[in-house]
Amino acid sequence: MKNLLRISISFLAILVAAPSLFAQLLSPDEFLGYELGERWTPHHRVVSYVQHVADHSNLATIEQYGTTYEHRELVYLVITSEENHTNLEEIRINNLRLAGLESGDVTGNTKAVVWLSYNIHGNETSSSEAAMKTLYELVNPDNTESKQWLQEAVVVLDPMMNPDGRDRYVNWFNGVVGATMDPNPEAREHNEPWPGGRSNHYLFDLNRDWAWQTQQESQYRIAVYQKWMPHVHVDFHEMGYNSPYYFAPAAEPFHDVITDWQREFQTQIGLNHTRYFDEEGWLYYTREVFDLFYPSYGDTWPTYNGAIGMTYEKGGGGRAGLGVINAEGDTLTLKDRLTHHHIAGMSTVEVTANNAERVVNEFAAFHDNAINNPAGRYKTFVVKADNNPDKISHLLTFLDSQNIEYGTAGSSRNTNGYNYKTGATERVSINENDVVINVRQSQGQLARVFFEPDPILSDSLTYDITTWEAHYRFGLDGYALESDISPVKNITPDNFRVAEFSGALKPYGYVMEWKSLDDARFLADITKQGVKSRFSTVDFEIDGRRYDRGSLIIVRDNNRQLGDSFDDIVRSSAEAHQRDLYGAATGFVTSGSDFGSNRVSFIEKPDVALVIGEGTSSLSAGEIWHFFDQQLNYPVTLLNSTNFTRADLSNYNKLILPSGSYNQILTDSNMEELSSWVRGGGVLIIIGSANQNFLSRDGFQLSRKITTSQEPTNEDLLRPYDERTRNFVSRSTSGSAYQVTLDTTHPLAYGYDEEYFTLKLSADSYSYLESGFNVGSIREDAYRSGFVGSDAKPVIENSLSYGVQPYGSGQVVYMIDNPLFRGFWENGKLLFVNAVFLVGN
Repeated sequence: MKNLLRISISFLAILVAAPSLFAQLLSPDEFLGYELGERWTPHHRVVSYVQHVADHSNLATIEQYGTTYEHRELVYLVITSEENHTNLEEIRINNLRLAGLESGDVTGNTKAVVWLSYNIHGNETSSSEAAMKTLYELVNPDNTESKQWLQEAVVVLDPMMNPDGRDRYVNWFNGVVGATMDPNPEAREHNEPWPGGRSNHYLFDLNRDWAWQTQQESQYRIAVYQKWMPHVHVDFHEMGYNSPYYFAPAAEPFHDVITDWQREFQTQIGLNHTRYFDEEGWLYYTREVFDLFYPSYGDTWPTYNGAIGMTYEKGGGGRAGLGVINAEGDTLTLKDRLTHHHIAGMSTVEVTANNAERVVNEFAAFHDNAINNPAGRYKTFVVKADNNPDKISHLLTFLDSQNIEYGTAGSSRNTNGYNYKTGATERVSINENDVVINVRQSQGQLARVFFEPDPILSDSLTYDITTWEAHYRFGLDGYALESDISPVKNITPDNFRVAEFSGALKPYGYVMEWKSLDDARFLADITKQGVKSRFSTVDFEIDGRRYDRGSLIIVRDNNRQLGDSFDDIVRSSAEAHQRDLYGAATGFVTSGSDFGSNRVSFIEKPDVALVIGEGTSSLSAGEIWHFFDQQLNYPVTLLNSTNFTRADLSNYNKLILPSGSYNQILTDSNMEELSSWVRGGGVLIIIGSANQNFLSRDGFQLSRKITTSQEPTNEDLLRPYDERTRNFVSRSTSGSAYQVTLDTTHPLAYGYDEEYFTLKLSADSYSYLESGFNVGSIREDAYRSGFVGSDAKPVIENSLSYGVQPYGSGQVVYMIDNPLFRGFWENGKLLFVNAVFLVGN
């Protein structure tokens, strides 16, 4: 009884003490039960810890801003002084007013805003560990320095931007590591299996998606970013484990919209880091490799929005594990990596807070100069009103996502302008309904980046693609003007999405144009619901309406099995997808071919398989998977690459090979099985570098284009060692725009004009097919924008971009250029859909 009484008294004592215990702010080590760096902290525990800090510190608040595709929470914290928290909404609105994104006068309450972004690449895991340490030190009651910083600065901290990829890596590692980690880089724990943890659920590289926002995580994040518009943004990364630490200033090329101040303060931040790194003797480097040009990175996109955008890279990455022996014989640990990131993060907050007044003023000047003193040659960008309305609508939706203003020209005029289609400056006509984007606006620098015909590249050694111009991306005609046209702000994307049904209420058949991805979404939708469709291979006219080849014809006779639901399915889908639909009372046409003609082809329902796994490019496979799953909303079966030929290929009539190296997959026996499937009527769609695997293969016509410029000269062979990289670059392209001439009589090109602008990702070039169809060809003087080496240009000219080879009863579609690259080259997507739905019928 006495023992029981003692236990009861002890329990009561614990309950009395509990409020003070539970009110205590814990460090990450105390909360997690292990020292940071000893093991990985999975996503849910990172979220638990940052929630704990928000619950136990009056300097931090937390908010969930979205979820990933795998339903993990995305959260961010706002860390600042108690006083600033009291006035946080005022500070935020004032900052948007400084950026010209909110109306009203700026009050005196402005603070520097620093945004710290961690772990956008899932297997670059040390930064999320560093995020917890940095969060704690910023709110630590004993840290007098951080208290001072938080008087002048508001810190927005996103502890993990890619939880799906990170947990993929962490769960894999925990499943293969032993009782102690093995630092030998040959050990299993240092060699991730395909696809690795770098990418998100759909295998996208989220750090290339800041501008395009194709992924759910990006869309959620940018919405919050635009609520704050920070003055300084840091994106924390890891690189190969034999490298030290990289921080700002960045490497050339800088895009020339970047201001002197943005360059200056990058350097000032970097010099502040050197004080800490020099004191510890840590190796680092600056001004190399990581440039500021491609607009969709976590350093460039914020920079073009007026921030000081920076990438910090620590040696490590997926191969580093908990510890790895590097080339110099030292063991690099997870603790080392997170510590370096932590110090760089704290240093960034420090130098920003110490320069808060100027940071805020220069941010305001960036946007003010965009309005009153815009840089660059071109002041107005024009999109012709007679472009396809779907494409205009999608462009305007994109501009809305960037807070870029637009409107109509308001009146007609003639002027000189750069014609994106011809690549020449010439006399052009502007009509009153043409869409205009003027750079005299708060987001004018960003608008210039997206529309400038051929931006200046100060150095050809750049990290990524060098073209992304909006007219080429969306497939739009228009001009760049040196003159100012102030837009009349009277349009929205919905102005171009007006659809209607006309004709007979219970028609012989429905007719719809085939011009855009929205038309394809309609076709995919009704096909899933059992509707059978046809398409015309010739232009035709019916009831005074003209339709181009490729137009859909959905006749009642093909769909009697659907009974009365046939009309409901077709018309409901047309309404949902905002499609113009015409009900034809007869199958007899005024000109062209009647609906029952052999020139009106039946669309066999696509049963699609995608090869995915080892040997394929995870990024390319992910682009295709995401396209079917999230954009087209049409089913695709994913076949594992290592055993796809064991699958019953007769279940599929379309097979897609993403970019990749298939040496271990397309063995002679597997090639014979694949060839037999194509000969039997299958359509094989080959994307990007996967085409290399079909060179010199029996039955496949693809051949490499060889020119004399590819042969090394004596000058090349004797080039000094330090010039070898530039010699290589002269033979390559890092992503450029070329005009492709399309054969619009072939189903692969239905819905397009003769001119299509492709994103050329490689100088690898192929000859025209001798007995197939060269549907898309790059001819002479086809270059438009982006970097192309002098030796690469003659190789790319007069080469194949898109070809179709009849093979027995089947077809082989060679897509040399990847139309789905990163999901942002919008005008290429219908080409891919044509390969899936129309080719082979």
